[in-house]
Amino acid sequence: MLRFAIPSKGELEEPTLAFLRSSGLAVHRPNSRQYTARIPALKDTTVLFQRAADIPIKVAEGSVELGIAGLDTVREMIREDAPIGVLVEDLQYGGCDLVIAVPETWIDVASMVDLAEVSEELRSQGLELRVATKFPRLTRQFLLQRGINYFSLVAASGAMEAAPANGFADVIADLSATGTTLRENGLKTLSDGMILSSQACLIGNLQRLRTVEGALRITKTILEMTEAGMRAREYSTITANIQGESADAVSALVMSRPELAGMQGPTLARVYSRHEEPAEWFAVTVVVPKRSLLEAVEHLREMGGSSVTVNAPQYVFEGASQAYQRLQAVLGPIASGVA
Repeated sequence: MLRFAIPSKGELEEPTLAFLRSSGLAVHRPNSRQYTARIPALKDTTVLFQRAADIPIKVAEGSVELGIAGLDTVREMIREDAPIGVLVEDLQYGGCDLVIAVPETWIDVASMVDLAEVSEELRSQGLELRVATKFPRLTRQFLLQRGINYFSLVAASGAMEAAPANGFADVIADLSATGTTLRENGLKTLSDGMILSSQACLIGNLQRLRTVEGALRITKTILEMTEAGMRAREYSTITANIQGESADAVSALVMSRPELAGMQGPTLARVYSRHEEPAEWFAVTVVVPKRSLLEAVEHLREMGGSSVTVNAPQYVFEGASQAYQRLQAVLGPIASGVA
């Protein structure tokens, strides 16, 4: 039985349930007070609702095989030698940045170089730059890499944005999605002060995936479905009726703009018209990136296309799952026998 931990409560719970549902992996939880559930599409899988901050630890210790958590929490809490792998780094929701923010009144401090000068000035006065954060490991690494060697980290809980105003710290390192809360508390981010760009990610215990029977098979299904679902959001399917002398002639017109002719090329099917026509009609279908949707519609119109319809594909599968191929490369020959 594979155990799959997902966030309970907090900002990631509902987006995670919605993401899994859109990927064809809806979670069935009869009672919202229960901390276990199942995914009907995945046989032999138990879903465990856990605090988001605990999920990386649970995966690392092997209490669960898979989990969804914020990348910031994973990078902060998990050592590099832990048997944990980030299987999909960006699940396309839960986005935020871990940033260094300083008081807006520090007019001359706009970059990390400027902050380093402040640190040196404080040192000359026998003081240290005080940095409030819930991410001491990532913050320490970042500051040292930017040449700031004299500082102290202040453990913070609750509303960290108030720490400088209350005199508990000089600056903060905290998560920010829009920057609104920082501005409302008189703080600004530095131009090069982003420590980490974070979002929800899928993680797994590599050792457990090697040894638990069936775990790799289930993991492959999860990777296939989530990857294809995310990819589908980038594309639109367009169908138009176009009149022409032959399928080859119509196809050539569509292919005159290769970038608008579909992922591999157009699909054509003969339309049996209810009226006598001087030439045949063909239903032309192309799958194009959403950013090119209107341009592709106009291209089909220029060829006489009519009755244009647009649909959103639910999944777009490639020849193989890229995420699963990466996992195979990490696990080695053990993974090669999985269908």
